[in-house]
Amino acid sequence: MSVQASSSYGVIYTPQAALAANVGGLELESRGIKYVRISWLDHINTLRHRIVPVAYFQKLLKTARPGVCLTYATFGMVGPGCAPGFSGTGEYLLVPDLNSFRICTYAPGHASVMGWFQLKNPSPSGGLSVDLCPRTLLKRIVDDAQAKAGVSFLAGFESEFILLSATSPKIVAVNNGAWSTSAKFPSGSVENTVLEEIADDLIAAGIELQMYHAESAPGQYEVVTGPLPPLEAADAVVFTRETIYNVAAKHGLRATFAPRLHADDCGSGAHMHISVHSTRGAPTGTPATPVPAPTLSAVERSFLQSLLEHLPAVCALTLPTAASYARMLDGIWSGGTYACWGTDNREAPVRLCGPPGHHHFELKCSDATASPYLVLAGAIAAGAHGVQEGKTLTIGDAAKPMFQMSEEERAAIGLRDPGRLPRTVEDARELLKQDTLLVGALGKNFVEKYLSVNQLLGDYLKKETEEETVTRLVTFY
Repeated sequence: MSVQASSSYGVIYTPQAALAANVGGLELESRGIKYVRISWLDHINTLRHRIVPVAYFQKLLKTARPGVCLTYATFGMVGPGCAPGFSGTGEYLLVPDLNSFRICTYAPGHASVMGWFQLKNPSPSGGLSVDLCPRTLLKRIVDDAQAKAGVSFLAGFESEFILLSATSPKIVAVNNGAWSTSAKFPSGSVENTVLEEIADDLIAAGIELQMYHAESAPGQYEVVTGPLPPLEAADAVVFTRETIYNVAAKHGLRATFAPRLHADDCGSGAHMHISVHSTRGAPTGTPATPVPAPTLSAVERSFLQSLLEHLPAVCALTLPTAASYARMLDGIWSGGTYACWGTDNREAPVRLCGPPGHHHFELKCSDATASPYLVLAGAIAAGAHGVQEGKTLTIGDAAKPMFQMSEEERAAIGLRDPGRLPRTVEDARELLKQDTLLVGALGKNFVEKYLSVNQLLGDYLKKETEEETVTRLVTFY
């Protein structure tokens, strides 16, 4: 994203101002659009909007720097509070990114567009970018990976959620069916209607829907969408989740992406699938010694090694709440607690998927309390460093769950002393602070501000009783 540094922004009214015409290519009025939601996702994965009438949106887009003004405190807000380090003095400009424009198929008459945060006035160096903007951060990291390591990516997300018919005084799921069963799709039921409407709305909005199905917990379902470049993939999953929330609400239900509601039920993840594509060609020749994962390219092996080395710290971005760690346990197919990988191993946090020559990685240690922009930024920053450095993969394929392996079996795959993922969000925060690679890639100011707001989020979500904590969780996520 390149912008010309200018101190002028927004609609400037003059007596000679002409009436705005339709913005080329969008055809807003002919498509029945009356309002546009200029949207952003903050550091606690809350989607926020400024909703403007289409006539005003058209005026904005005719200006030198279209956008709406937002307080510097924007990224520090949690509920009614604001995290230390954020100020209500000063404003950003949120600039619409028309490449993210979508018709809100779940809200007739509305469209949405994601935004870039910019400084209202150029910095002393002349730049306008804001280092706390999640979309700007992700784009920078993707561009750096291309420029420095010669790699690009495709990514897609699985969206697991539970449909609730009540959240108070007790949480009630819409049904109690099992994994992939037809019993969770009875004809004429509200849940069947909701799932089909979600599917229709996503397809109509231009998002590739690959499938939807029943998951294991009561009232739990999963929606799977197709791969896209990282920024577009994050935009798409934000829209997907908003579609799920809104369609459920339309039919009197609450959709929740909370990581885990009860200890005796399966949790909900937001598994991220990512493929690594080299633009510089693969090294020629055969390695002198056998390597782990011979069906992976050298670039994929380097990416995987570095991702696993930094995965414990990446968890601060991918598992940002206390509830996240109630889901990430050994023996329940959630990815486990060891920093390892395995071919089609659901007890590994990184699962190798797909046929040789077309592999991709599934990152299982991620849920929907995390911002997809930050999930992708952290994973790509960690892995691309390995490609740039030409790291050698020393960790072998975990053919069975790590927690069931003997010391000899672990040693055989290069994991005599395997790394462990953090067991609490507090541990994850400390690991991120100490990871100099990630702090350097994400930016010291971003990491400090993110950890500040994450601490406030933890305090906000924790209530006196488990029941009250779960209720707050499902109303927030």
